[in-house]
Amino acid sequence: MGRGAQSLARVAVIVRAGAAPLWWPGLLAAAIGALVPGLTGRRIGLLSGAALFLITAAVVALARGRRYAELAGGATRAGRSDFLQDRAVTVRDWRRGRRWWLLGAFPAAVASAFVLPGAGGMALAGAGAGLWLKAARIGRREQRDDALYWVRTDWVERGRPAGKRVKGYRTTGPMAGDAAPGGARRRR
Repeated sequence: MGRGAQSLARVAVIVRAGAAPLWWPGLLAAAIGALVPGLTGRRIGLLSGAALFLITAAVVALARGRRYAELAGGATRAGRSDFLQDRAVTVRDWRRGRRWWLLGAFPAAVASAFVLPGAGGMALAGAGAGLWLKAARIGRREQRDDALYWVRTDWVERGRPAGKRVKGYRTTGPMAGDAAPGGARRRR
C-alpha cells in the first residue's frame, strides 16, 4: 500500500459476519433442547425461548443504531490509495477472531435446555437474526445514499464497526467491492 493508504472493510459485512454462525447453531440447539423435558417442561421452555428470540433479535438489531447513523452521516469519500478488503476476508477474520466464543455458545445453549428446553438455542438464533436485521438496515441506508460504507480495519476493535476507536466511515460508489448493499454476496 502506498503512503497514507488504509485497509477498509465493509461495515455491513462485518455486522452480517456473525449472523449465520449464531443462527444455525442456535436453531440446532433449540431443536436438541426441545427433546429434553427440562426442569420447567417443554411448553414453558419453548414459549420462553420464543420470547427470548424476539427480545434478543430486537436488542441486537437496535443496539448502537444512533452511533451507526452518526458515523454514516459524517462519512468521507475513500481515497484512491485505500485498499478495499474482500468480503470473504472480512468474514473469515471476524469468525476466526470469535471462533472460541462461537464454539462455546452452542454447548452452553444445549446445556441450558436442562433448565428451559430450547430457550438458550432460541436466544442464540435471535442474536443471529438481530445481526442480519442490522445489516439489512445498513444496506437500506447504503441504497438510499447510493454509497457503500467502509471502516478502517485498524479501528475495528473486536469486530465492532461502531466502537469507540472508530472515528468515521469512508464511502465508495455502490459498485465497489464484492458485496451488495447489506453485506450479502453480490449477484453476478
